[in-house]
Amino acid sequence: MISDERLDELRLSGDLVRVVRDGLESNDIIGFVVAWDPQHVIIRRRNRRVVKLDRNYSYQLKSEPRVSPIEP
Repeated sequence: MISDERLDELRLSGDLVRVVRDGLESNDIIGFVVAWDPQHVIIRRRNRRVVKLDRNYSYQLKSEPRVSPIEP
């Protein structure tokens, strides 16, 4: 689970994040961290729609190479 401190860093920096939900890259969510609570994170996508995601997903910087949580 991602920490509150890391989420705050991502929100303040304004960097794009990649939320890896499974092994398929096409299912990734890319956007900006907007808010969070103990169980969820709200991501604003580039088309300005917001998505409420579980905090247990893998949150990575978009500028870094993708790391899948499921090793093939």
